[in-house]
Amino acid sequence: MANYTVPHRAVLPNGLQPGSVIRVRGTVPANGNRFHVNLLCSEGSGADTALHCNPRLDSGEMVFNAFQEGAWGREERSPSVPFQRGQPFDLLIIVADDAYKAVAGDAVFHRFVHRLPLQLVRVLEVGGDVQLQSVTIL
Repeated sequence: MANYTVPHRAVLPNGLQPGSVIRVRGTVPANGNRFHVNLLCSEGSGADTALHCNPRLDSGEMVFNAFQEGAWGREERSPSVPFQRGQPFDLLIIVADDAYKAVAGDAVFHRFVHRLPLQLVRVLEVGGDVQLQSVTIL
């Protein structure tokens, strides 16, 4: 049973620091295709996005990107998706000095180097085809 409505937004009044961990637990519905975890620099629409993490079960890949000054940057793709439709997942985004590390299971499956200063991140957003059980920031 999902505990959060989607899309889910959480304001990060103190932002993120190296060592912060974002934990997203949920399930991709049986008919789900894509969801996203975004780290936004403000609450408004069209906000700069420091991290766009987009598991795409329909195409079997994960896309990572950043949105800055009204334009998307170069996409980075991981060749597989560590999630399955109908199965619970646990996604960690670990904040390092130089990058975000996306972790599923015990493995880092992608490292996304910061394109926007970490101190600008103010909002966490999760949306798309996902049933959320919990979103925590450690």
